[in-house]
Amino acid sequence: MHDLSNDDEKIRKAFRNKDWNEKKTADSWQIFKIMAEFVEGFEKMAKIGPCVSIFGSARTKPDTQYYNLAEEIAFNLTQRGYGVITGGGPGIMEAGNKGAHRGGGSSVGLNIDLPFEQHHNPWIDEDKNLNFGYFFVRKVMFVKYAQGFVVLPGGMGTLDELFEAITLIQTHKIGRFPIILVGRSFWEGLIDWIKKVLIEQEKNVSPEDLNLFKIVDTPQEVIAEIDAFYSKYLLKPNF
Repeated sequence: MHDLSNDDEKIRKAFRNKDWNEKKTADSWQIFKIMAEFVEGFEKMAKIGPCVSIFGSARTKPDTQYYNLAEEIAFNLTQRGYGVITGGGPGIMEAGNKGAHRGGGSSVGLNIDLPFEQHHNPWIDEDKNLNFGYFFVRKVMFVKYAQGFVVLPGGMGTLDELFEAITLIQTHKIGRFPIILVGRSFWEGLIDWIKKVLIEQEKNVSPEDLNLFKIVDTPQEVIAEIDAFYSKYLLKPNF
């Protein structure tokens, strides 16, 4: 259950008057905490080699369609020599790490401290299990060290990660790495809305932006897209 009293406290705290010294002290310490997360993340992630980030819901139960699909995709990626990066938690993230572990490949978990849902899963490599307090630092690691993004069904966090990657590619802040949405029946409604409302009705998005991602249903289709990207640029896999 969502804690409304905690929300109220955060809002009241934001409006509370603070003197300059209090603001300066609090902000300075926060900067050091942020820097520490970046430094630790850069040091550990720089050693993992080419990887694919897998996004999806923390609420997906084991032995369900998309859990099994995520595990199989991750396993197949490792058989091609690719590492797997997930958010480190349960659900789709657990399935991704489990598949990578089963395949003997790099299994990276970028865990986030949350008051609910999140705890790291047991399938992450011990030396590749990172914990973050700040979402934006964690998102940098997802994008900076991945050469592809596989997005399975999920909620608000998954949509945030998906559109972050699309925006960075669309604005040329990162290279045009493959973004692969898995599960046509899940994603078709969103894509139809983008076409009808954002493109045709409001003209807020260019039609060619739909080419920034692919929609597939099977692990084989995912591997084909990732392989085509790696082959084009002659990137060396992890092992």
